[in-house]
Amino acid sequence: MLQRPYPADFFPLPAGSTATLPWVGVAPGAPYFQAEDGMPFTPLGQNDAVDWPELAGLYRRRDIEAVDRHLAHLRAHGVTCLRLMLEYAQGRHRYLERPAGRFVPNMVQFWDDLFRLCEKHGLRILLTPYDTFWMWQRWRWHPYNSAGNGPLDHPSRLLTCKATRAAMKARITFAAERWGGSGALFAWDLLNEIHPAHDGGRAENFCEFIHDISTHLRQIECRLYGRSHLQTVSVFGPELDTRHGRTIAEAIFRHPDLDFATIHIYESGTIDWPRDTVKPALAVGRIVRNCLAEIGDDRPFLDTEHGPIHLFKDRKRTLPEPFDDEYFRHIQWAHLASGGAGGGMRWPNRHPHTLTLGMRQAQRSLAGFADLVDWGSFRRVNLNEEITGDTARLAVFACGDPEQAIAWLLRQDIRGAGGRLREDAEVSGTDITIPGLRDGRYRVNFWDTKGGRSAGIAEIAARGGLRIDAAVHTDLAVFARRIPA
Repeated sequence: MLQRPYPADFFPLPAGSTATLPWVGVAPGAPYFQAEDGMPFTPLGQNDAVDWPELAGLYRRRDIEAVDRHLAHLRAHGVTCLRLMLEYAQGRHRYLERPAGRFVPNMVQFWDDLFRLCEKHGLRILLTPYDTFWMWQRWRWHPYNSAGNGPLDHPSRLLTCKATRAAMKARITFAAERWGGSGALFAWDLLNEIHPAHDGGRAENFCEFIHDISTHLRQIECRLYGRSHLQTVSVFGPELDTRHGRTIAEAIFRHPDLDFATIHIYESGTIDWPRDTVKPALAVGRIVRNCLAEIGDDRPFLDTEHGPIHLFKDRKRTLPEPFDDEYFRHIQWAHLASGGAGGGMRWPNRHPHTLTLGMRQAQRSLAGFADLVDWGSFRRVNLNEEITGDTARLAVFACGDPEQAIAWLLRQDIRGAGGRLREDAEVSGTDITIPGLRDGRYRVNFWDTKGGRSAGIAEIAARGGLRIDAAVHTDLAVFARRIPA
């Protein structure tokens, strides 16, 4: 048992900390999520941080009411989940520990308040213990640096240093004891963007690290709560295409201790620096299909970071809002329709680090469509390359099983000079055929993704596939479900 570096009564638990939200698990036999009360849970949200504008008011409790209103606004727009790191190490005043092993009271209070407010509004948190990007970039000031009496001489030994492993377990122990009883905790991302650079330029210790941290955390939660939250580990997606890719894939997609798989969907020239709003969607569809092929069981898959990172971070440019809204909307529909759980989680990469109202409206639209699907029984396979029909003018993203199917139809032939789809384009009639569905009659819902509303309902007979005729302006989502005989 690890010795606590603080007295038992140093952080008394706040009043009213009893969990009210049901915990989330993986749906039995389907690659999606389900709460313990049987309700589906679709992770719709984005990345946030403890010192970004919309949550900053919780630090030192400077404006709790503003954060309360913000979280209510998120729920009203269909958001269910935020991805956050326990600290944000870009500056020097949002470390969870300072010095190493001593938890900062203002940060603990921040998280107490955030979990309480998320319980109130029915929001959940995908929580990762370390901000590994800024830890590396600003290592000189990080409390774990041995130059400042921390346990680690250099972050290249993050996965292998025994003293650092003990410190990581101590942090996880504290977090699990403090907030692990809450249903507002969706899942743990055990390490943000695990990277060969953390393993001395290798990836051989990834699986051992995951097993050790995962087992430690599950033992704590099971001892305290009789069960454990879901676990995953994220990776910067382009690392899968390096010489370490096969080793990384084994850890990320198939590790037996992890409950679902996630990567950060960045791609050079399409997603990280978009010139139009179609190519990023095509990239997401291809990447999701490839990731699903790597998974050997029914664990869910989702993107937990994407966005124009190179354009924003390296080129110091923020996308124009109308372009960014369409880019965002196209990515989330490509993700969902290709078989990902939810719409993916944007890293804002805007100044300031917030999503636009147009992006919030896009999330609300996706949430309305998601309510149509029986996720608990949806044993989907990716069908992006199996769809037949008018696929020259359309990019089609789809997934399905014998009873249900999702498709998203995106026009490729009306890109304007600024990279957006032309709103003045004429509506185009088109047809596609979705394979793999049982013969029978289907209720088909057409969905206006921009307006966030139904665009019509039809009953269509399927025989050897479901043929759908549709009128498409810029894009259109489709959900089909077999009508019981």
